[in-house]
Amino acid sequence: MNIPENLKYTKDHEWVRIENNEATFGISDHAQEAVGDVVFVELPELGQQVSAGESFAVIESTKAVSDVYAPVSGEVVAINDALEDNAEYINEDPYGKGWIARIKEAGDEHQALMDATAYALFLEA
Repeated sequence: MNIPENLKYTKDHEWVRIENNEATFGISDHAQEAVGDVVFVELPELGQQVSAGESFAVIESTKAVSDVYAPVSGEVVAINDALEDNAEYINEDPYGKGWIARIKEAGDEHQALMDATAYALFLEA
């Protein structure tokens, strides 16, 4: 299982990359494996205000429909439009082409998220 060291992780299995007060995120390799083949992604709206822990996107797979939760609070400033026609990017490259959205973080909530070591231990528990 791939758990990049340079990212933060949530208990809901989202990954987060912080750059210039913006949080780019998607679902972890563990999560994409668990949901199966992704066939559709309902993306959030640009400009949407979200709160950490709030469901604001949906992933549909051959196994289930799963909510995606905002890892931090703030404003959605970018979405990965490529997922509309290529939902499989989430399975193929969850930390790259499979990113879901970017949020301009309102505070510093990302500091409370798990690092790679803590996330690996969380998965083992």
